[in-house]
Amino acid sequence: MMVAYRKSALAWLLLSAVVIAMDQGSKRWVVTRLPEYTAVPVIDGIWSWYRSYNTGAAFSLLSDAGGWQQVFFSVLAVGISVALGIALARLPRGNWRQAVPYALIIGGALSNAIDRAIRGHVVDFIQWYWKDYYWPSFNFSDVAIVTGAVALVATELVASEVTARRARGDSAR
Repeated sequence: MMVAYRKSALAWLLLSAVVIAMDQGSKRWVVTRLPEYTAVPVIDGIWSWYRSYNTGAAFSLLSDAGGWQQVFFSVLAVGISVALGIALARLPRGNWRQAVPYALIIGGALSNAIDRAIRGHVVDFIQWYWKDYYWPSFNFSDVAIVTGAVALVATELVASEVTARRARGDSAR
């Protein structure tokens, strides 16, 4: 299969590279500047920097599984990134509503995979909380993945609504 690189959405991989650079740069700062497992308030009562490590997935899923999960989540991240990269190659460059979410997910997934490969764990450092209720710590890659996934779902919901309206003969708002 020949891919017309100039016309495909592969150029959006530059956004993936920006996500990786921002995430890896922020983690380098965290590892060299923040103490481990010590809250450093950013906005007291809501947000702290809190350097922690995750050997599992979201919400530390499988973090105590003995090590096999590191390989599993790395292979999963690379596999999803390859699949989304192929999807980008098939999209026209101007289809940014699909391309941007794909690129965000690719960048986030690969950056966390880089952490697993280099450090043996993912560095998390953003901690949100309210009184005694704490959201699990996360990083910029996690933000990119979640933002991309939410945008992808929203795009699909809007597209399916537009398709349904056209099928009914309704005018789009």
